[in-house]
Amino acid sequence: MIRLADAVAGVLGADRTAGRERISEAELRDLVAANTLLDPVERRIIDEVLTAGASLVREVMMPRTDVTFLDAGLTLDEAAQMVRAETHTRYPVIDGTHDDIVGFVHLRDLLIRPPGDGRGTIRELTREVKRLPGSKHVLAALSEMRRERHHLAVVVDEYGGTAGIVTLEDLIEELVGEIHDEYDAAPDPAPTSAEVDGRINLADFAERAGFALPSGPYETVGGFVMARLGRLPRVGDEVTALVPEDDDGQPAAWRLRVLELDGRRVARVGIAAHSPPAAAPLPAARVPVEVTIRENA
Repeated sequence: MIRLADAVAGVLGADRTAGRERISEAELRDLVAANTLLDPVERRIIDEVLTAGASLVREVMMPRTDVTFLDAGLTLDEAAQMVRAETHTRYPVIDGTHDDIVGFVHLRDLLIRPPGDGRGTIRELTREVKRLPGSKHVLAALSEMRRERHHLAVVVDEYGGTAGIVTLEDLIEELVGEIHDEYDAAPDPAPTSAEVDGRINLADFAERAGFALPSGPYETVGGFVMARLGRLPRVGDEVTALVPEDDDGQPAAWRLRVLELDGRRVARVGIAAHSPPAAAPLPAARVPVEVTIRENA
């Protein structure tokens, strides 16, 4: 982050030699705010890069539950058969458990080889894999992976286990936006379809759905649903979110329904506007009745 701040400061014309060589992120933001030559788009780009650079690797990684691992004991023919149905180019290789990753193999190593050479194991083709702590910042991780020419890294959690994997493309996309290629799946349906992927993060959900979910100890729509339920979700479970609507401050209710599960994870979520049941009408006010008591004559 410091190197990025220095680079942007140089573009803005700041004198980095005055007093010290480094400029902090806070000072850089003040410099951007005071600069009158930047147009709104340039200001937004700089702010997005600074914000994205402060993200952590664990926030952009692919979680281990979504990773395709190959066991080191698989024959080349068996491994080639498995990856033909996948769309990735690099696969972590494990030796027994997901926490014991011995390296990775590249797709071309499995598919481009002499005929009849399929009885060996993929352990023979395994390459060294980089490891990164999940707490590392995205910019620092990107710089390190580029310098060391790594395209894939295993993300390690605080207990030393495998949290997931991250690619160079994942880190770049965090800074400059999503990069599409011919192997990427089609984007999720528009909000009018009232259905989204449960793994979508809260920022992308807000952009697609047009409203933001309340923040909390979760990062995805599926996490929001699970937190509201207070238990593992089941297909058909529903939760309600109250969010401000437009600028009038009036709350709007949205119903999120679990449509599909992938193991214990929420895979698909349906979204629909929710109209709370109409309040029961207040009982009619009783009209006082004048009672006349007549005495007997």
